[in-house]
Amino acid sequence: MTILLFGVTKDIVGSPSLSIPTASISGRSIPKTVKELRGFLGNTYPELDKLSSLAIAVNNNYAEDHEEINSYDEIALIPPVSGG
Repeated sequence: MTILLFGVTKDIVGSPSLSIPTASISGRSIPKTVKELRGFLGNTYPELDKLSSLAIAVNNNYAEDHEEINSYDEIALIPPVSGG
């Protein structure tokens, strides 16, 4: 599963994308919903949990926590946007 990163999320992870293996890791199952993905990312990169908001897009659409994700989906983390 590949996740595209933008803005501050790219800075936190240190890369423009993140690959998550599609098999279980040390007994941890792979995320199957957006909510599970949020938990996985927060445990792996605690700084992501500190963001004021973090949207997740699946296949170019904003996704709700209950939505299922698959290894072939295009997933992107959309950080809070500021500007003036």
